[in-house]
Order: sequence, then structure tokens, then C-alpha cells
Amino acid sequence: MAKPRIRNLPDLSHLARSGAEIAVHVTPGARQAAFSHKDGNLRIAVTVPPEDGKANEAVRKLLARALRVAPSRLSLLRGHTSRDKLFVYSGS
Repeated sequence: MAKPRIRNLPDLSHLARSGAEIAVHVTPGARQAAFSHKDGNLRIAVTVPPEDGKANEAVRKLLARALRVAPSRLSLLRGHTSRDKLFVYSGS
């Protein structure tokens, strides 16, 4: 899967602490991928439809890019079928 182009991808590396839980509101099936971080709320739009976990995987990869970590360090803790998701970072 090619990396979607995102303008002004924020640097969220300060959130990448072991055990950190990161709440995200997701918009699947968007026209273009987008990332917004305002007032402490993360919103991610992905172009992938919400089928068979594909949108969840796209969000995980995009969030990992913003955190400057490997996608394998992020796990979806809650919200597999919801737009509101909770990821946990496991790393050092």
C-alpha cells in the first residue's frame, strides 16, 4: 500500500511514550487523506472504505507516521467498528 500524501503532517513524536493511549476520530472513505490536530483532538480521514479492517490499518499507518514510529508499535485497543478509536503505543 502506497503512503498517502498528507500536507502538513504534524509531528506528534512527543506522544510516543510507552503505554500511551491515543484517541482518534476517523473518517473513512474520504475524498483525500487528511490529518487534523486541534485542541488536543486528533482527527484522521482516510480514503480507504471501512471494510475488513482496511480503514483501521490505514489509520494506524498514518498515525505511526505522525508519531515517527513503526506501525507495529501501535495497536488498536478499542473502536474496531467505531469512528472513535483508541490506539496504544508499545515501545521504548
